[in-house]
Amino acid sequence: MDMLVNRRHAMRSAVVLAVLGGVLPTGVRAQRQGRVARIGYLAVGRPDTSAAVLQAFDEGLREQGLVQGRNVEVIFRAAQASVDALSGLASELASLPVDVIMAGNNTSITAAQRATTTIPIVMVLGIDPVRNGFIETFARPGRNITGLTNDAGQAVHGKMLGLLRELVPAASVVGVLAQQGLGFDRAAVDQAARLANVELKYAPEVRRPEDIAPAFEWMKGAGAQAVHVIGGAVVYQNRQAVAELGLRHRLPGIHFAAEYVRAGGLVSYGTDLRAQHRRAAFYVARILDGAKPSELPVEQPAKFEMALNMNTAKALGLVVPQSVLLRADEVIG
Repeated sequence: MDMLVNRRHAMRSAVVLAVLGGVLPTGVRAQRQGRVARIGYLAVGRPDTSAAVLQAFDEGLREQGLVQGRNVEVIFRAAQASVDALSGLASELASLPVDVIMAGNNTSITAAQRATTTIPIVMVLGIDPVRNGFIETFARPGRNITGLTNDAGQAVHGKMLGLLRELVPAASVVGVLAQQGLGFDRAAVDQAARLANVELKYAPEVRRPEDIAPAFEWMKGAGAQAVHVIGGAVVYQNRQAVAELGLRHRLPGIHFAAEYVRAGGLVSYGTDLRAQHRRAAFYVARILDGAKPSELPVEQPAKFEMALNMNTAKALGLVVPQSVLLRADEVIG
């Protein structure tokens, strides 16, 4: 499955490098000289729980010659972990206006898309962007949205569920925890579960932090023996609580990002969120230089990493196979 994902990525990366790595037309870079560009950053969660990724984005901007307070202003609008607040915040950014909008996952991307069809939007963690109507194709988005994706579909979900079964062989029933509006392909997840011989129990989707604890109670009541945390910004912002609830309910979790594992979750397999945000700054810079988002190819993740928390495994009474331990890119405890 890794080979399949990497092969597809390599094909798309060749197109990306050809377009993005080429020399911009003479005078285009000068378009942003002598003025302060305004970047609208639309987020579901709270800034205080996203310090690492925000720092990575700032570092990425600096690598592109964009320095906050000198030639660029980042206008942050956070929904404070309330999905319902996103629409108004997106409209506010569009009306300022800003030169480009940064949007994290599908919930934010959808809100930004509804707010404007003209201001360029850079997605950081887009999921299934063609099926969800954000772009026409990866190679040529065709609209005002471009950027990066995070979910490579059935192959990655299959890898995650397979890894979970290696750690918890008895887990034939797995709960699914996800934020409302993520737009992941449920059919692909279901197919991955069938191949892994797992029955999935989808918890009520999360809209607010207060929905997370009841979701765990629901999954436990539905007979889940582990949890597949598809997540979303609201869930991610409350990853410490997710880890604690997993321990309390004896539900070992597989997650999309290592930050969950650092907070106490069992295991993760996914992209480096900091690398995604740093790379998103590259797209922002190209757009500020005059590139059209409709012509900037969308990238899929180049690398998937695994993190493992041995302290959590011990607390759950799990014996970690040596084969899993050797594959981990990061081991905690």
